Amino acid sequence: MSFWNAFSITTRYSELPNCFFTYVQPTPLENADWLIWNSELAMRFGLPEMPQNNPELLSSFSGETVPSAFSPLAMKYAGHQFGGYNPDLGDGRGLLLAEIADKEGNRFDLHLKGAGLTPYSRSGDGRAVLRSTIREYLCSEAMAGLGIPTTRALGMMTSDTPVFREGYETGALLIRMAETHIRFGHFEHLFYSNLLAEQKLLADKVIEWHFPDCLNEEKPYVAMFNQIIDRTAYMIAQWQAVGFAHGVMNTDNMSIIGQTFDYGPFGFLDDYEPGYICNHSDYQGRYAFNQQPKIGLWNLSALAHSLSALIDKSDLETSLEQYETQLHGYFSQAMRKKLGLLSKQEGDSRLFESMFELLSQNSVDYTRFMRALSYLDTQDKQTVVDLFIDRDAATLWMDFYLIRCESEAENTEMRCREMRKVNPKYILRNYLAQQAIDKAKEGDYREVDVLAMLLASPFDEHPEFEQYAQLPPEWGKKMEISCSS
Repeated sequence: MSFWNAFSITTRYSELPNCFFTYVQPTPLENADWLIWNSELAMRFGLPEMPQNNPELLSSFSGETVPSAFSPLAMKYAGHQFGGYNPDLGDGRGLLLAEIADKEGNRFDLHLKGAGLTPYSRSGDGRAVLRSTIREYLCSEAMAGLGIPTTRALGMMTSDTPVFREGYETGALLIRMAETHIRFGHFEHLFYSNLLAEQKLLADKVIEWHFPDCLNEEKPYVAMFNQIIDRTAYMIAQWQAVGFAHGVMNTDNMSIIGQTFDYGPFGFLDDYEPGYICNHSDYQGRYAFNQQPKIGLWNLSALAHSLSALIDKSDLETSLEQYETQLHGYFSQAMRKKLGLLSKQEGDSRLFESMFELLSQNSVDYTRFMRALSYLDTQDKQTVVDLFIDRDAATLWMDFYLIRCESEAENTEMRCREMRKVNPKYILRNYLAQQAIDKAKEGDYREVDVLAMLLASPFDEHPEFEQYAQLPPEWGKKMEISCSS
């Protein structure tokens, strides 16, 4: 009896027409073995807390065997990459294996990244390397720990298979989980290929699987698009509030359910720099940190164009007009929580604007500053002021802020306690990820384990790991990462 018979496994996407995908068998790596396993996530689905004693689990996810319940396929999609439409995209190194239900009946894709060549690999080899896999595992778990919508990682494997990038590296596999892997680019592919009946089918399935409430609306496709806009606005607002730069916001990297997707050259802000570019291939700064809200609208507009056979132009335009208001609302709400402000008052916008100006002018570490504000119940305001070069300007802003706090019903202790729940002490700084990668290349995975633990509970103190909350060294600041990361 197969191990997988005990689980609720489905393959709904494989029931769609052939233009949506190609069946592909995974190409196993040599001597694949577990590097890390997400026990917390695994138990949510009734999977083993530890996989080492279950050879069938390793065999199924490494591609050595394909359980009868699985139906591995590579999705076909297209997308706008750095503003230019590219029809020749798809899962070039990933395979959708199946869907599995959690204990509450919610279905999640099981997706294998680094599974070998597919018809959409183009000039690639279909593989993932150790460094990129570690980065995606850690960052997706970091985002989950911060409460930001994201795909998750069930586990990752290393191997003896060499993979050539700039030089030879270690081949690796990531098991990614998401409520869906459908992207903006799926709709674009069908629209630009004039497969309009198939696009309508996809929209119907997206509503059925992910937005069932839209079925009760007078215009279900408009309601679906409004849901996509709202979720995208919420996701990007959370990115901006925590200081996260995605790095490659192409439309093929945009989830239709507003989950952070396809981690490549990402970066969390160190010194507050609005124009921070984390992708060294982004020569024009298209995907700089402060451009993300605008690019969100650009991408939604591209999606709107691809939906023009389903939705009237006037409805599309009306829906798009909601985006900026929604994003600003979500961002203001998040920033009020971070500053411990429960009510909305006149002058708050200026408080926020002057804070960001001050942080930028003084190159202050964003995470350190926000966390320091949440300790004003036990520390003097001077500890915050001392983070700035211009201490006079910092003192003026602190006085402004503290006067504003006095208008709230909560006392200082209560306010700061709540602020520490939303201002992380630990984030995945690029230099920390790089140190973990360097150790892993030597066969030492302890740094990966430590970071995974800290990032799962980033608001806790963890005093024995205080060094991971320290400011980065100069060499570790503003690191630019390649798309092959």
